[in-house]
Amino acid sequence: MKKLVLYLLLAFPLGLFAQTNDEAAIKAVVQRETDTWRAGDIKGHAECWHVQPYSRILVSLPDGTSIDVPPAVMLNPTSDIMGGGGNSINSNYRIGIIGDAAWSSHDQETTAKDGTKSYSYEMRMLEKINGQWKIVGESVHHYTPKTK
Repeated sequence: MKKLVLYLLLAFPLGLFAQTNDEAAIKAVVQRETDTWRAGDIKGHAECWHVQPYSRILVSLPDGTSIDVPPAVMLNPTSDIMGGGGNSINSNYRIGIIGDAAWSSHDQETTAKDGTKSYSYEMRMLEKINGQWKIVGESVHHYTPKTK
């Protein structure tokens, strides 16, 4: 009985530490994907992804229209849709992890090179592939903030 209690006392904190490491790794790959997109870094962006047969990318725009983006675009986008400079700040992360699968949502505020801001709520679906978290799907919902 003492051995069981000792095992549980040792295993429980290790489980919490692993969760923290996975959450940090997920935030890092999502931020890298954001940064490489803005920078036009096709190779770096593709390294964040692992397209699966069930991958899907859905984008909704402030005017109510939506776009169903072919997942292959994430691996080899055309230069006219990627880049543009500026920066994006991701905040308010919410992450759920179940084994080697996870979802992550965040708020994103993007500032273009000319100072124009845009806003979106974003979700990523991820899988751990060969020990590394990779994005397998995403949903992006652009919106116009309400003024007070």
